[in-house]
Amino acid sequence: MGQEKSWRVFWSSNISKTGVFLLSVQVLLSIYVVASYPLDFGTRFWNNPAYWADNPKEAPPEWTNFFTSKPSPIHITIVVEKPGDRFQRGFSYRYEDFPSFVSITVANVVYRDRPPTLAFELIRPDGSVALFYTLTVSPPVPGESSPYRRHFETPLRVFLSGDTQAGRYLSRFLASEYDVVLTTEEVVRAGVEKVLFGRPSGVEFTPLAGDYVLVVSVFKSNAEDEVGLVSFVAGGKVYGLVGTDRLGRDLATGLLFGFPVALLIGIVTSVLTTAIGSSLGMVSGYLGGKVDEIIQRICDVLNNIPLLPLLIFFTFILKPSIWIIVFILVAFGWSGLAIVVRSIVLQARTAQYVEAAESLGVGRRRIMIRHIMPQIAPFLISQMIFSTPGAILAEAALSFLGLGDPSLPSWGQILEYAFRSGGVNLGLWWWILPPGALIALTSFTFVLISLGLEPVVSPRLRRMA
Repeated sequence: MGQEKSWRVFWSSNISKTGVFLLSVQVLLSIYVVASYPLDFGTRFWNNPAYWADNPKEAPPEWTNFFTSKPSPIHITIVVEKPGDRFQRGFSYRYEDFPSFVSITVANVVYRDRPPTLAFELIRPDGSVALFYTLTVSPPVPGESSPYRRHFETPLRVFLSGDTQAGRYLSRFLASEYDVVLTTEEVVRAGVEKVLFGRPSGVEFTPLAGDYVLVVSVFKSNAEDEVGLVSFVAGGKVYGLVGTDRLGRDLATGLLFGFPVALLIGIVTSVLTTAIGSSLGMVSGYLGGKVDEIIQRICDVLNNIPLLPLLIFFTFILKPSIWIIVFILVAFGWSGLAIVVRSIVLQARTAQYVEAAESLGVGRRRIMIRHIMPQIAPFLISQMIFSTPGAILAEAALSFLGLGDPSLPSWGQILEYAFRSGGVNLGLWWWILPPGALIALTSFTFVLISLGLEPVVSPRLRRMA
């Protein structure tokens, strides 16, 4: 009945409900990330520039288009698996600006005799057809046996915006369709993306809005040859929900991955710190004597050691790891709680029910677990929740100093790279504000829950409420 009453007191507060709601959302997002992201996401994807090569760099979020009179081009990606001999795909481009770049990618090619060739064309809104690239897969090497496999591990990506072959094809296109004579170098200098998505006016181009059709033809010498994947990218000048950083990384992906990292560090650290501090505090307060003296002197030493310099020192000399951070936070963070618990236990052990249990010969361990522990449990739960933001902020501070775990992207690391790359000076607010806001929001969530627990822990506050 006491537990039910405590729960009703906790849940009657709007502060508690808000904190539980925010925590539930963060836990659900963390479960989604753990279930859908690979365990090596940090090293395999996040810290791999090649994985983000087809994303625009330093692009603001797409929703910023709602606040401008001249919307910026969004990111267009066309991916076709096993395209066959010929495929075409239409898309709409209705912007008064050009894409930031154009690229094509070919992957998972298998052939028997001669390597296949792919031709890329773009049917434009004015009816003109621009052949802008042909790609021939690399031939067999001496000693290699058929079937030949190409671009399985690393896809073949061609960045057309500065490619001379694309410039040569588009130079011919301008001459035949518009009677505009530009050399290959002039086309490359003007920008391949401007020629593909623009109308020529001398050496200048104006955006050509309308419906486009991408056509890819695959020329094979053997019917059993196969191209596994072909993609075409017209880089946007806005991207996704949160935008991109200097490497083109989707910040929404990194921010989402930061939820389980923050909760893991915060919850594991607070649980271990509370378990160690409360256990040693109870032993110190109940047993007394030399045991109490030893534990309290250790607590005095640990309380006078600054934590952040220790974190910086150990993570600098050791390999940066999330578990190193957790270990140091736990090893040097339990002493304050042990001192507080000891003072509570000193009062609780003089209670009549404790003295009665001792007179009946009940063991010390049983008394501490069955009679003293329930009296301080609400306080310990409140302290455990309240100490969680400290661990989250400590990890963010280390990551901001460049000492975070590189294998696990975190909000602090995103902030550190933004400051190191000049994102603040360039005014790239979408790179800075979201991770800072999420650090504050996650910490504030546990503060709200802790505040909601105060009336449960303190009967005086309960009566005042």
